[in-house]
Amino acid sequence: MNNSLDPDLPLLQHAPVNGKIVLLRVDHNVVKKGKIEDPYRIDQTIGTIFNIVERGGRPVIMTHIGRPRKKNGTIEIDNSTSVEPLADYLEHKLHSKIHVPRFASDGNRGISHIDTSINLAIRRLRRKEIGAIYLPNSRWFRGEEGEGMERDQFALQLAGLADVFVNDAFGSWQPHASTVDITECLPSFAGYLMQRELQNLSNVLEPDRPFLSVVAGAKFNTKIGPLNEIYKKVDKLILGGVIYNTYLAAKYGLSIKGMEDEEIEAARSLVDMDRDAKKIVELPCVYESDTMEGKIEGKYRKRMVSDFKKGTRLGYILDVAAESFEDKTVSKVIDSARTIFVNAVMGYTPHFTEGSAAMDRKIDHNREAKKLYGGGDTLKEFKDLCPGLYLSVLDDSQYYFFTGGGTVLKAIEESSPYELDPVKALIKNGGKPPFRTKHKRKGI
Repeated sequence: MNNSLDPDLPLLQHAPVNGKIVLLRVDHNVVKKGKIEDPYRIDQTIGTIFNIVERGGRPVIMTHIGRPRKKNGTIEIDNSTSVEPLADYLEHKLHSKIHVPRFASDGNRGISHIDTSINLAIRRLRRKEIGAIYLPNSRWFRGEEGEGMERDQFALQLAGLADVFVNDAFGSWQPHASTVDITECLPSFAGYLMQRELQNLSNVLEPDRPFLSVVAGAKFNTKIGPLNEIYKKVDKLILGGVIYNTYLAAKYGLSIKGMEDEEIEAARSLVDMDRDAKKIVELPCVYESDTMEGKIEGKYRKRMVSDFKKGTRLGYILDVAAESFEDKTVSKVIDSARTIFVNAVMGYTPHFTEGSAAMDRKIDHNREAKKLYGGGDTLKEFKDLCPGLYLSVLDDSQYYFFTGGGTVLKAIEESSPYELDPVKALIKNGGKPPFRTKHKRKGI
């Protein structure tokens, strides 16, 4: 497999950062209800931050957190999606003062612009009175996900703060102002985490075979595109979560509580696709529950897939039993794989976790395979359910943990990491001074 980067991708190590303000886009989207759930994604960007500072650059950091923009277009600004916990974490990690500026919001329409109050902080940053600036949640700004003039102005305002742009936000694949438009305004480069993620994507897109993928999700229809592409690339496929339930319902004509007809209908194409190729490896034992309120004694039971007949009516299917991973067929597939890509939480957390724990332990028994885990939920379950194993494999060369599972699925769907919009934007700019630099204004 080829782990080399596209030669046209501009790299941080070639960026002129000495004496420059560097706008650094990261994916620190790890805050839930005002608290950091898992700092893994933050820690993976510290190498890039250190490199910028060590080479004389002064960082202005930004990330998105959650989805403060509602379907009606309003933007909800509150502590639950604030970057303050991130700035506090980095202060303690780096022993450096991180300044978070505050900008006035326009009611429920978010922050309209970066005002001149930022100029004092930029001067303090240049004088090394503070270690970095951490801008407010990028999605608090109207222009981040906006259109037209609003979006253009936001990109120009961001450019007005800095001399160089570095994208280290692998998990932020959406084409927003702070990941795509900004490259038209500043010389732009890929950070070290971005480079590492792109290199490891080649292990998924050009895998050593046999190639096994384990995919789960809360909805089938949101994974149709990536799932179809994954199916074409794998030698074997294991499904979990609602995706597996939907597949079972479509294949065996089951009625499973909580399953929507349109989801089941969407799964029929996968069933048809597998009729001849037979790539899908069924997990033979699942947990059926009468309720989703918890693992309540007397209200859940094991069910064997081999017993399912057309017209069978079931309660909620909320997990895969551990014994499924000791089944001879399943065990042989996992043990013989040479590349394993996992984007899966098998059960309905936090009550049903047996399947995920059994899966992680079984996969670890294969010491020959390259094991690639994608997605915050996948990683969090691994860490929570198998903490000893998780710590033991963090530096294991046979393991790699992507910081953005959705980005990996998108790259699989596109059949190339270089078709992701933020990466295409970096390559298009090529690290050169951009056409729109002449429009840039310092500070705004």
